[in-house]
Amino acid sequence: MEKNSVIVVTGAAGFIGSCLVGFLNLKGFNNLILVDDFTKLQKEPNLNGKLFLRKVERSVFFEWLNKHKPKIDFVFHIGARTDTTEFNYAIHQELNVVYSQKIWNYCSIWNVPMVYASSAATYGAGELGYDDKHELSFSLQPLNPYGVSKNEFDKWVLHEDCHPPFWAGLKFFNVYGPNEYHKGRMASVIWHSFNQIRESGKVKLFRSHRPDFKDGQQLRDFIYVKDVIKVCYWLMENQPDSGIYNLGTGKARAFEDLVKATFQGLDLPPVIEFIDMPEDIRDKYQYFTEANMDKLRQAGYTEQFYSLEHGVDDYVRNYLASGKFY
Repeated sequence: MEKNSVIVVTGAAGFIGSCLVGFLNLKGFNNLILVDDFTKLQKEPNLNGKLFLRKVERSVFFEWLNKHKPKIDFVFHIGARTDTTEFNYAIHQELNVVYSQKIWNYCSIWNVPMVYASSAATYGAGELGYDDKHELSFSLQPLNPYGVSKNEFDKWVLHEDCHPPFWAGLKFFNVYGPNEYHKGRMASVIWHSFNQIRESGKVKLFRSHRPDFKDGQQLRDFIYVKDVIKVCYWLMENQPDSGIYNLGTGKARAFEDLVKATFQGLDLPPVIEFIDMPEDIRDKYQYFTEANMDKLRQAGYTEQFYSLEHGVDDYVRNYLASGKFY
């Protein structure tokens, strides 16, 4: 991709989107069109110091495209409603399905390659495993409206005859890292742990409500946002076979390990207290996620992912401790 290429990033003021904007800048790409709901001022610091052509409000983006008819070279569709505790499906349907379909159709008509954000939430409780084979999408049973909406778009994509010249849907697993400060309840366990340690010197973790998992031993595939944006960039530059790809590390780790790594990043001994999980999420909770990463590796991605310890240490020492942004 030429350095003067025009690249659209949706969700550009959010967590992963703003990190991607920063990474594209580092790689010499400044002709960026940023799309988001820019009325949410708590996300503003995520874009401080970043270079771009213009910001376009999410609600008028398609009218703006029709009016200005820019020559766009690539689209990263990272924007979504990501709140897994929002149970009004209509909200997820509008932003995660209908809006995504409009992006897809634009890219198909104008021959623009694209990468979009799917989610490991599509896998539900993991009863069918965590394999990114396309046919599995049609059998998955997500646990919440967010996961349902992401899977509905994946299924729609797989049925489409008209598609962009290259496309990749990325099933993000548990992403953590800088620029998630605005997310509140939906921020990573590292962010919450850091703040709890600062306030009380200890971290509260959910008890297990399943006999086959000990307290603190619930397992997730945690991936550092710096790895996520490197994969996004690699897909733009290399454009392997189109398809849906898992994006985790391929190694499930315990929440207890995560919290211990957070304490380690602060050079403190771990103090952990177990509390009951809220009733509203108890039966919607994933106890184990682990990405099968064979497809991305076979496509040619060879970079090593941050280990949990190295990723958390970098995040805590170089961002959280100083309040820095990526």
